[in-house]
Amino acid sequence: QVHLVESGGGLVPAGGSLRLSCAASGRTFSSYAMSWYRQAPGKEREFVAAVSRGAGTTRYSDSVKGRFTASRDNAKNTLYLQMNSLKPEDTAVYHCAAAMSVGIVTTSSQCDYWGQGTQVTVSS
Repeated sequence: QVHLVESGGGLVPAGGSLRLSCAASGRTFSSYAMSWYRQAPGKEREFVAAVSRGAGTTRYSDSVKGRFTASRDNAKNTLYLQMNSLKPEDTAVYHCAAAMSVGIVTTSSQCDYWGQGTQVTVSS
């Protein structure tokens, strides 16, 4: 089992930056494909970014491509999401998730473990 805890959320003006972290404990972090999802009030959860087990492959939603960068440090058991040029529409609760998968995971139904989420609010 993997326990995930996100941090780094907060209130930022449009155009600003934040870096989210997701600390993992439990079984071997490097065994899991990791991904980020977000859910805004009244909306369905949506995929944001994903990183393969060895960090060699990343994938992004069209809405964040070019602005967000996902990475991981397997030695520190931590997943990151660097968010630049933030927009009000990026406001949401951001969750990290782990999937026991060889390949990259971009679908929430494939994820086995979830963090509790961290709130990101971008003011206009």
